[in-house]
Amino acid sequence: MDKGLQSASPLYELLVERYRDDILHRRLQPGDRLDSITQIQRKHGVARETAKRVLNILEQDGLVIQRAGKGTFVAEHGPKERIWGVVIPFVSIQYDDLLSKVSAHAAANGREVRRFYSYNNWEEEIRLVARMQMERYEAVVVIPTLDESRTWDFYSRLSPSDAPVILLDHTMTYRDFAFVVQSYDLGVVRALNYLLDRKPGAVAFVLNEGWTGRNMVLELMAETYRMVLRRRRPDLEPVIFDNASRVCADAIRTNGITGVFCCDDISAIQVIGQLREEGVAVPRELCLASYGNTALARYFTPALTSVDPHNDEMAAHLAGMLTGGLGRNEMRQYVVQPALVIRET
Repeated sequence: MDKGLQSASPLYELLVERYRDDILHRRLQPGDRLDSITQIQRKHGVARETAKRVLNILEQDGLVIQRAGKGTFVAEHGPKERIWGVVIPFVSIQYDDLLSKVSAHAAANGREVRRFYSYNNWEEEIRLVARMQMERYEAVVVIPTLDESRTWDFYSRLSPSDAPVILLDHTMTYRDFAFVVQSYDLGVVRALNYLLDRKPGAVAFVLNEGWTGRNMVLELMAETYRMVLRRRRPDLEPVIFDNASRVCADAIRTNGITGVFCCDDISAIQVIGQLREEGVAVPRELCLASYGNTALARYFTPALTSVDPHNDEMAAHLAGMLTGGLGRNEMRQYVVQPALVIRET
């Protein structure tokens, strides 16, 4: 067996990933012949069924074409489709709002948007991007998985292709890569400064650990929260709840908390509901702010003070890049500045 393929993962998966990487990074060009089943057997010391499975998976992914009696070839690029493919990690109200605005801009420019889910799996994200490039989508837009460190190397090494890839709403920046992002840290700073100015007590931060594994957005928010406290109120200890269900009247009163910042609107609504049942009134006893400014924030009672990520602006910048701005360096990267929308909480 090829020593370079020794891993806990199944051998066929390692071989698929090796060939996929060669195709995606253009080490194998459209029309190039791949190794045959026999060549894969000899080169990597695998069984015939394993070699056959590798080629079948690559074909299912749209990366190669198997021609009877001739061999297996990297798929040729067909005519470019007027389609923007969008990869998102999971279903969420905030992503739905952002992508509805992207779709509106696409339709106005005669384009179609097709949405795909990576289910917060970085390997699936890469597979989807590769497939859309091979299928000649006009552009690929990616909201990365929550642990962006797993895909950073992939995007930083991505070769120029006929389908440009733009990263949308992420935390990591790539010097030579197109992206449209919101400044999460600025949004957190604005919300925390507001809460600290409203009441004299401690301000807690509420996470939403709905997904297992690393979440770089929450990491950025938490570090910004600690930084603001060190600067504004060094006398206060950070109080971080890993989810909304842990925020109760006893914890609020024991820690002298008079302000709560929630990482999303859903968590904020859950916190308000729980505290209301325990006799803690918002905003009389406790001020609260959240992140997202979704429809929930606007229509819940009391209406939430929430950070608006400016999805309209992000969608407009993205559409501008895809319909004519990608050739100009000054149009390749945007950082949108969130604003705090003050309401009843």
